Amino acid sequence: MCGCRFSIIIPARNDAVALARTLDHLARLPGVDSAEIIVAAAGDPEGTARAVVGRARLIVQDDASRAGLMNAGAAVAYGKILLFLHADSVPPQGALRLVEEAVADDRVVGGAFEHRFAERDWRLRIISGINRLRYRLTHNYYGDQGIFVRAAVFRQLGGFPPRRLLEDLEFTRRLKRLGCSVLIRVPLATSGRRFLARGPWRTFGFIVWLLACYTLGFDTERYAERWRGPADQPPGSPWRPERLGRGGDGRVEPPHRAMRRRGRASVVGARARR
Repeated sequence: MCGCRFSIIIPARNDAVALARTLDHLARLPGVDSAEIIVAAAGDPEGTARAVVGRARLIVQDDASRAGLMNAGAAVAYGKILLFLHADSVPPQGALRLVEEAVADDRVVGGAFEHRFAERDWRLRIISGINRLRYRLTHNYYGDQGIFVRAAVFRQLGGFPPRRLLEDLEFTRRLKRLGCSVLIRVPLATSGRRFLARGPWRTFGFIVWLLACYTLGFDTERYAERWRGPADQPPGSPWRPERLGRGGDGRVEPPHRAMRRRGRASVVGARARR
């Protein structure tokens, strides 16, 4: 049995190149000797195995959702503190020390790091700034901020909810109910490749749309594949032309139109059942 303090869990789906870079970074992370690194992967078995060999424990899963991968990694983790990293995210050099200092307060159950895109693009800086305002007000964090949590608290919550989308937001929302969820105001760098490949403003608009649906209680799972991209491609691959909202041009349907359309559909369905 591992006597490590930290378990760093990385979900990866067809993302061997980005994963290898992140593992290279982790190898130089101060204090990593007190941590175990677990990669929970789906897709590209050969590429992932090459990236991981000798540097992490590899768990292969059929469930390719990020929630399923992270839960699978956590299920075999021995650490007292779980740190979840995306395959294209790298923590700051003092990350483990900063987390250790945060959880030294018994009231703290978990938290996340400040968000920053790795690429120097003015559009990404604006988007990151807007996101920063959101999570500082709500303390609801995204997975690309490096969510950390006490292992006992994680298991008490039942892990990440079985969602294919926004599982991180739902998890951190629930986390606050059990104690103090803190923000470490040191940025964790994450790739903005999804935004750059799909168009920064278009992608940001899609996120706003998803958050509106989530907040209003609408189903967001129907958009999971659209957000993740083709199952056989790395995350963030360019969108294929397909329906996103009501129209067939791939544009995001505004929430107020979706509400009216769903209301009309409910009325039609009710009449048909009479």
